[in-house]
Amino acid sequence: MEILQDVNSIDGEGDGRKAMASTSSTPSSTSGYRLFGREASVHHCMGGGKAADVLLWKQQHVSFGVIIAATVAWILFEWSGLSFLSICSDVLLILIVVLFLCANYAAYRNKQPLNLPELVLSEEMVNNAAASFRVKINNVLLIAHDITLGKDFILFFKVVLSLWLLSVIGSFISFFTIAYVGTIILITLPALYSKYDEHVDKYCGMLHHRFSKHYKVVDENVPSRLFRSLSKDKDS
Repeated sequence: MEILQDVNSIDGEGDGRKAMASTSSTPSSTSGYRLFGREASVHHCMGGGKAADVLLWKQQHVSFGVIIAATVAWILFEWSGLSFLSICSDVLLILIVVLFLCANYAAYRNKQPLNLPELVLSEEMVNNAAASFRVKINNVLLIAHDITLGKDFILFFKVVLSLWLLSVIGSFISFFTIAYVGTIILITLPALYSKYDEHVDKYCGMLHHRFSKHYKVVDENVPSRLFRSLSKDKDS
């Protein structure tokens, strides 16, 4: 009996060691690749405010309202045949006339007029917006400076590819259609990514690993060949 107990205890210790080895050999889901290098939740990365709630459909009525408003605006701009200035002027004209008639009708019936909020920009709000805008403009100028000097080949490749795609897409569809599609993507993709982030990060990590391998090969071979050709031209 003692021999059997010793054997069972040895088997139990072996199984425990195998389980520990298997858990230690399998990487955890949090230590893997994260899209855009994020280290927090999607809601926190998007600012964690009301805008993030709308984009992640935590306020479904507002998110649905954004889609409806974008669809109506796209139909007006694309199918009405009117220009952007004409539509904006007509909308503002109708709004002002309706508010004017409501105010005068309330005064005629001795009723309380509509309480419209006063739109006032505070000095603090303007200073904060200007400071934030200045920081973003400086970052864009710094990135443009690095691209023109060839300091970051990956960033240069991304910018060139993005501008080329925009040029190709702009030759087929109008600006309002691009803005409408961008709005729909902005209101749907973050919510879908927040729901299926583990699967998206997994496959994006695989693609990023493969692309990094190919880029490493190109980065090691192409500059050396260019320098060799330039040196041969100088020698000749």
